[in-house]
Amino acid sequence: MENQNLIRSGEYLVAETNAADIFIPEEFNEEQLMIAQTCRDFLAAEVYPNMAQLEKSDRQLMKEILKKSGELGLMGIAIPEEYGGFGQSFVTQMLAAETTGAGYSFSVAYMAHCGIGTMPIMYFGNEEQRQKYVTKLATGEYIGAYCLTEPGAGSDANSGKTNARLSEDGKHYILNGQKMWITNAGFADVFIVFAKVDNDRVLSSFIVESNLPGVVIGPDEHKMGIKGSSTAQIFFNDVKVPVENMLGKRGEGFRIALSILHMGRIKLGANVLGAAKKAVTDSVRYANERKQFGVLISTFGAIKHKLAEQVIRLYATESAVYRVSRDIDRMMDILKTDCGDKGRASIEAISHYAVEAALLKVAGSEMLDYIVDEAVQIHGGMGYSAEMDVERGYRDSRINRIFEGTNEINRLLVSDTAMKRAMKGEFDLFGHAEKVYGNPSGSVEKEVTGEDYFSRLRRIIRNLKKVALLCTHGAVKKFEKGLVNEQEVLVNITDIMIDVYLAESLALRIEKRESLKGQDTVYRDILDVFMHDSAFRIRKAASDAICSFAGEDEIPVLTGAVEKLTGTYCVNVKEARRRIAGKLIADNEYKF
Repeated sequence: MENQNLIRSGEYLVAETNAADIFIPEEFNEEQLMIAQTCRDFLAAEVYPNMAQLEKSDRQLMKEILKKSGELGLMGIAIPEEYGGFGQSFVTQMLAAETTGAGYSFSVAYMAHCGIGTMPIMYFGNEEQRQKYVTKLATGEYIGAYCLTEPGAGSDANSGKTNARLSEDGKHYILNGQKMWITNAGFADVFIVFAKVDNDRVLSSFIVESNLPGVVIGPDEHKMGIKGSSTAQIFFNDVKVPVENMLGKRGEGFRIALSILHMGRIKLGANVLGAAKKAVTDSVRYANERKQFGVLISTFGAIKHKLAEQVIRLYATESAVYRVSRDIDRMMDILKTDCGDKGRASIEAISHYAVEAALLKVAGSEMLDYIVDEAVQIHGGMGYSAEMDVERGYRDSRINRIFEGTNEINRLLVSDTAMKRAMKGEFDLFGHAEKVYGNPSGSVEKEVTGEDYFSRLRRIIRNLKKVALLCTHGAVKKFEKGLVNEQEVLVNITDIMIDVYLAESLALRIEKRESLKGQDTVYRDILDVFMHDSAFRIRKAASDAICSFAGEDEIPVLTGAVEKLTGTYCVNVKEARRRIAGKLIADNEYKF
């Protein structure tokens, strides 16, 4: 595979990508579409008919449904064939994550098992551990769970108190401690548990079987949403864990935890797409049935605005998700050649794209929250009734902004990680940033006579990237090492980076789509409205940042430059949204 055009994590801020080099969902092959259809059929046959019972926290039923998905092969999509799986590409894994995302709390249980409950052993385990556990986790014979969070250690995971000490005979680690908010706790067979050995400063990781003496599982928590998912506390009281069940090396647990969180974040970015598509379809179908003042509410401009905005945000996020998924596949190919171990190569490739993983976790979870909120609004009073799917979707969505590191933590990670990668020399962020800051108005690329539609968009996106560079340089120059304490400014920079990545991904997707299928006005409408809105959001975030770091004499110069850098073109957003909504209403489901 050609890899010379591979963009490294965060490098999109200073590099340009060709549309031909990205993957778009319009390119899924027959096998990938078949896997997605199998997932949809499974939800229709096994999950949706049982949702009411699952919502009553029926642990046994959830375990049975999970095992059925394993028997169908749905748990082995990411697992290499030698361990009983299907060894599919990362793009295919993300498609499976997306499709099952429409499964409400089943999706949470399934994703926890397939991701954080299984992949730590696949990625960091030795051959013996993989043969013993991964082969059973891949088929659903075992169900997995991941035990990191503690009562006093949430976002600050390394502050956990769970402890392991070597037994006198050297054959076991004696585990003591407490974990909370553990998904699948009520019925999992295998736990990935993080603990400090003796007085170590950092965590180690262990594979702990749930039937070991001293493992005590609490009752399920009563939660706002995802009620069908078993979430409970687990207590470890002098649990004797065989020494051969240490995962990785002593003290490697914190690295394992962070790497697995990168994977969890990026897969959540895919998972929310499925939930969002379900909510959009529910929205338009209700709007096409509900009459007020003698006409269908789907004919009202205010409802069309909501429907179109749901589509725009979803389509843009989806474009970014599959763009980075292909980048990860390509990075995996490079690293597998270099290191030879499929597991380590895979997690290194995922971890490499930490900037995009955190970015998509934030963008995806907030996109879904917007969509389910508007789905309830479109349903009116009925949306507030537990009879309707959108009520459950609304409740279930809220956890995504907390899962896998809160959105606040992830927003700080996006800008901070990009800067750290640049400091290591992975790409020249600061050289480009200094150049823009030195002559902000002179860096503005102006309209070129005769430029075509996509040339104009590429120019606008280059200008928007310069806003991120200008703010980055200004903040570093003003606060230096103290920037870490200026969280509001880091969040401003991150919000610019998110909009830039989604806007560029969307533009590249539409350009490539047209090269495959020809021009379609409604897709250009999606792009035009998103660009229009992104530019305004970027201008606001940049202005907030500049007024936080710049001196009085600099502010007019920098804000004036931002005004020019965020200049776009006039879009009749009313008519564009009406055309987008028109397609959705005619299709009566999300078919973009």
